[in-house]
Amino acid sequence: MRVAVLGLGSMGAGMAASLRQTGHTVTGFDVVDASRNAFAAGGGTAATSAAEAAKGADAVVSVVVNASQTEALLFGEGGVAAAMQAGAVFVSCATMDPDAARSLAARLEASGQHYLDAPMSGGPARAATGELTVMASGSAAAFGQARPVLDAIAAKVYELGDAAGAGAAFKMINQLLAGVHIAAACEAISFAAKQGLDLKRVYEVITASAGNSWMFENRVPHVLDGDYAPKSAVEIFVKDLGIVQDMARRERFPVPVSAAALQMFLAAAGAGMGREDDASLARVYASLSGATLPKSDGTKE
Repeated sequence: MRVAVLGLGSMGAGMAASLRQTGHTVTGFDVVDASRNAFAAGGGTAATSAAEAAKGADAVVSVVVNASQTEALLFGEGGVAAAMQAGAVFVSCATMDPDAARSLAARLEASGQHYLDAPMSGGPARAATGELTVMASGSAAAFGQARPVLDAIAAKVYELGDAAGAGAAFKMINQLLAGVHIAAACEAISFAAKQGLDLKRVYEVITASAGNSWMFENRVPHVLDGDYAPKSAVEIFVKDLGIVQDMARRERFPVPVSAAALQMFLAAAGAGMGREDDASLARVYASLSGATLPKSDGTKE
């Protein structure tokens, strides 16, 4: 297939590589020059605009951050909706409110193209190996057109409904849990530091015990190494847990645990850590409590 990948950050670049490795012809675009150049240097074809990348493509894979960026990409000045050919599918991977996904799908489908609501989970490493988990919903035609793309980028594709919105809703349940688990993991390891415990032993014991979580197992090593280079940034969960709050408010549904977690992500962002790794919440707990965490040079801070 001819596939356009729009957004060549850590996730999009990996997905584009997976698509190329499975034989698809891939054109990529990103607003950041360095990302386009890196894609071209790796053998990909870089376009000078999103519309140029989308022209003639069978599928357009959007790997942007949120609903507003997706809307601008589709319908803003130089938007790809006007450039896409009839019958092409727009695969939207951004995490967004389900209502936004439904609205975008209706607008695009009115023009004769297909929209697949397809948020993903798995991180850059799995993106690069084609092993993402995709939570997708859309029409049978959208799934049919997008199938070769999904097969290239994902190890698991969950078909969650015949209309956009369901995939987005499933992703928000995942993000609620992920954000809460990150906050809990950072709270726990910082509390352990306050007790003067050997944090490596804490990690060893907890990962073999009932209190373990995937996020504890994945994020606490960042704290142990004192390495907060962004693998998943704090601002992602400021956005996503904010969406959870908006959805819950509309439904008059209480979400006090995720609301508390959101406050910790906001605290980290407000302290200047928004673009750093989300394990930075541990540093917020440490600064509030006087706990001492490891530094990247092996000392403590």
